[in-house]
Amino acid sequence: MTSQPEANTKPEKDSEQSVAAKLLIELGPLLVFFGVNAAYGIFAGTGAFMAATVLSLSLAWWLYHKVPVMPLVSAVIVLAFGGLTLYLQDDTFIKLKPTIVYAMFAILLLAGLFARKPVLALLFGPVFNLTDEGWRKLTLRWAVFFIAMAVLNEYVWRNYSTDTWVSFKAFGFLPITFLFAMAQVPLMQRYGLAEDKSPD
Repeated sequence: MTSQPEANTKPEKDSEQSVAAKLLIELGPLLVFFGVNAAYGIFAGTGAFMAATVLSLSLAWWLYHKVPVMPLVSAVIVLAFGGLTLYLQDDTFIKLKPTIVYAMFAILLLAGLFARKPVLALLFGPVFNLTDEGWRKLTLRWAVFFIAMAVLNEYVWRNYSTDTWVSFKAFGFLPITFLFAMAQVPLMQRYGLAEDKSPD
């Protein structure tokens, strides 16, 4: 009789651990970047950011045996532009990284729309069941969002100090993205397809 509550709490613990691991993978490198930059400057922060990014991808592979496409693309650009930043001792390159990533995602999404193959449907079709019009609208919204984020990054790093840009990158971009994603829930509900359910 006493074993049943323990069995019920195990899935909850597994779910909490999964959420914590995903937060660590997503936020860990940014927090390392912020902390090391505050203590030792942008170049030390860039090196720590690169190392933390590699570690986070390794952790994702170890836990899930796969690495999501978007974090992988972002990591490649972090290593490329971070390497240029350290080699040339010019922090412009690491500041350009978010602009390049957001612009690449926007171009990819718009190209998929032009080819009548929404990229989001290819990536998230197994998870979300939307109509064709729903996928088109959702893809267009995310493309516009990524363009806006690229412009925002350019504005911040060109008009504010390096420390301000690092703080905004660590604590601004992710909450904005999360809020935008949550704002798309009504659209996904409106254009969602009901799943077929068997009599069983």
